[in-house]
Amino acid sequence: MCNRYVVVDLETTGNSVKKGDRIIQFAAVVVENGSIIDCFSTIINPEQPIPIFIEELTGINDEMVKDAPVFSEVAPRIVELLQGAYFVAHNVLFDISFLQDELIMAGYDGFYGSVLDTVEMARILLPTSDSFKLSDLALQEGLQHERPHQADSDAYVTAELLIILFNHLRCLPLATLKQLYPLSHGLKSDLNEIIEELIIKKESSIEKMPYDLEKYNGLYIRKIEQEDVKEESLEIQYPFDEEIKEQLLSKLFPSYEKRSGQFQMMDLIFQSFQDEQHALIEAGTGVGKSLGYLIPAIFHAKLKRKPVIISTYTTQLQEQLLTKEIPLLNRVLPFSFKTVIMKGKSHYLNLDRFALSLQDFDDNYDTTLTKMQILVWLTRTIAGDKDELNLSSGGQLFWQRIQFVDRPFVNNKGRNQFDFYLKSRRSALNADIIIVNHSLLLTDMRADEKMLPASDYFIIDEGHHLEKTAGKYFGLQFDYATVRYLLQQLGLFEQKQLLFKIEQIVGNSQKKDFVSQTKLNEKVSQLLFEMDQLFNLISMYAKKRRQQKSHTYPSSIQCLLTFDHTKESQAVIGEAERFLFLLLDVTNALKKRYEWLVEKEHKTVNQKAILDELTLWIQKAEKIIYSIRMLFIQPSSENVSWIEIDTRSRQNRTTVFTQPIHASTGLKEHFFEKKKSVIVTSATLSIKGSLKYMMERLGLDSTTCSQAIIPTSFDYQKQLQLIVSKDLPEVNAVSLEEYVSAIGEHIISIAEATKGRLLILFTSYEMLKQTHDLIKESGFLQDYSILAHGISSGSRERLIRNFQRFDKAILFGTSSFWEGIDIPGDDLSGLIIVRLPFSPPDDPITAVRSQQIKANGGNSFYEYSLPEAVIRFKQGFGRLIRSNQDKGVMIIFDQRIISTQYGKVFLQSLPVVRTNALTIDETVRTIEQWLK
Repeated sequence: MCNRYVVVDLETTGNSVKKGDRIIQFAAVVVENGSIIDCFSTIINPEQPIPIFIEELTGINDEMVKDAPVFSEVAPRIVELLQGAYFVAHNVLFDISFLQDELIMAGYDGFYGSVLDTVEMARILLPTSDSFKLSDLALQEGLQHERPHQADSDAYVTAELLIILFNHLRCLPLATLKQLYPLSHGLKSDLNEIIEELIIKKESSIEKMPYDLEKYNGLYIRKIEQEDVKEESLEIQYPFDEEIKEQLLSKLFPSYEKRSGQFQMMDLIFQSFQDEQHALIEAGTGVGKSLGYLIPAIFHAKLKRKPVIISTYTTQLQEQLLTKEIPLLNRVLPFSFKTVIMKGKSHYLNLDRFALSLQDFDDNYDTTLTKMQILVWLTRTIAGDKDELNLSSGGQLFWQRIQFVDRPFVNNKGRNQFDFYLKSRRSALNADIIIVNHSLLLTDMRADEKMLPASDYFIIDEGHHLEKTAGKYFGLQFDYATVRYLLQQLGLFEQKQLLFKIEQIVGNSQKKDFVSQTKLNEKVSQLLFEMDQLFNLISMYAKKRRQQKSHTYPSSIQCLLTFDHTKESQAVIGEAERFLFLLLDVTNALKKRYEWLVEKEHKTVNQKAILDELTLWIQKAEKIIYSIRMLFIQPSSENVSWIEIDTRSRQNRTTVFTQPIHASTGLKEHFFEKKKSVIVTSATLSIKGSLKYMMERLGLDSTTCSQAIIPTSFDYQKQLQLIVSKDLPEVNAVSLEEYVSAIGEHIISIAEATKGRLLILFTSYEMLKQTHDLIKESGFLQDYSILAHGISSGSRERLIRNFQRFDKAILFGTSSFWEGIDIPGDDLSGLIIVRLPFSPPDDPITAVRSQQIKANGGNSFYEYSLPEAVIRFKQGFGRLIRSNQDKGVMIIFDQRIISTQYGKVFLQSLPVVRTNALTIDETVRTIEQWLK
């Protein structure tokens, strides 16, 4: 690595020289022998006006470049700098191609040497980074980056990052470098040259095995230390006394203020565990819910010497518990306790399958990059958990080939110590607190072979999601993408996928009862054809009965799946039967080969890995077979089935779902009746001060379940103003276009009053999009950063980060933005709820439940639709005030909240808060005065 590296960054007027764009700033930093030895930077006159957005981004304006040299004047210096050097940049293809065009226009040959891309290098050598943007990597590595989007600052930070990346590369063992080398030829940059130099250097010296690494199946992996289980002989007493609780929490938080609601929650949970009784607890925002259940859970686990399992809905809350609350408690409690987080099997890497995959060299770019990421990650990871990695979408697909799979046919004795999933299970056996998500909890509930250690004590946080999540896990789904991917993994014999690999092992040893290779290949070919036929028919069925479903995502349709005597439904059933029988034939033929292979003695490592792949394939095929039977051949009257299709790619994105109409029965039978004490908690469980609705939804019985509503510790009278707009039309009384036009004007006025810092929650994507477009086109909020779910690029988390980054920002959200968002302090001052969050009447679960309630003589609106909307409304309400110091204003555009009898239920379900019905002018004055 003693070459010369010139790290380059450009600021330009746009993306393409061919379209007339030009460089406005050039910067280069020279690195040799691991140190920065020279810097060069210059402003360049582009001989054209600098666009406004470029000026805002870079801080470079027309006045600054007026007397600067043109590119041709600095070109000789640039050519001299690059002579004999590696060209390095963060996203090198942009900088090299742009500079190349400019050099050629200036009469030079351009640069044709080796290039390195620090984005690509960071993906490989820092594979667990949350983001590979330069500013995010700089923050992660502790580099000063004070002027992002200015070439001199960007180039210097990129040079510092390059040195860090080289150090990471240098520390890798020789064996890992040799595995990276052939893969590196598939990269966009010339990293292969650097790796080759490093291999030659390491081979000339005697390399010792790093003390923290060990070798398994040709892979260098982090040593997995065996845990020592120490029995503690402790006298543990739960701190019933309030003074002791205060002392404990004061150690955690120097500025701790007593929260009686938190103490009430602790005592109720501990007593419920002791009495072996369930509890349903609504803990209002600000109560300190996490510590309110963690402290009694830890004491109970230590006293009983049995684990307490905590289940959350979001990974965000899991990470918060594991990285924030748990370490704090471990420091201040008078005894030690062990916490582990457990995930499903698919989260864990199978080392044998990954080692086998390294023998395939016909990979695409994403797969090549993912293999290199994993090789580096293995030298560092202890958990082997996919969530540690930042994988591309292609990398996520590759993971399915290398994830954990049960090996019932192999003696695992020697392999267990190298198995990440089995290690996580062993670790959980010695834990006091086990953190899981609702999905794993429900999967384990129904599994024959349990993943979680035996426990009778559970805490379900974010419990308002439990019944809906249970519906998915007691239900099934059948989708084109999954089926196609499974069949592609098997492949035809000539495609040299799994079928080819199996036949290579079987060779001439086929038994008489084996389906011949030719016949099996024909059946797989026919299966692929019938798959397309089946999903085409499902798509045609849905198109015939289509219902637009724009409240969640654009371009999607949805319809109930009911098997009547129409020719469309009969065609679907007939084709489903044909596909099912063919899939059964293929699966049974593979099972016979599987059984023969299991009995075969002296299997090689490769043969064992292929058996792993076949095991997983058969398991997935059997799930699909079961799904087809339950969806099309033997549908249950207790279930509701429906089809969802993305019209932009109808066949590829077709999914058929079935779920129990009521998941409460399954929860009651499979969970609550089998466990001694389950605590269900959330900030949003009650309707008008009653928990009756949630008790029924979860299948809880008041004779075995205590109930409590612990009010919020926030003073909403002083912290929040709630305004209902009284000069907007009724949402259902006008067309969508008229309503959007009316609320658009209100949003502009409110945004100017709050100076941005505004979250707007929609229930319909179509309304969000039209409102966003209208405001953008109006030009009134040009100074504001307007971010919109489904329109602005990036995940929910990225949109929230960008919202917090800009002073004058507005965030449009739907669906997932109604909860799980935590934007404390001055970053969020205003919240608009555009309309009350009722589920659309054509939603399958809503439609069928409503029919049942009506058939039983009930009122489906008051018994189901209204309570569901109130719970959702409370979740949206909870986004605004996140701490005792927060202050904000919430505006409701939907007049039904004051004009209808049922609207009062929404307000009666909130904490006591100032509420006024105001015109837009009154609203603006109130906001300005309130936030002053």
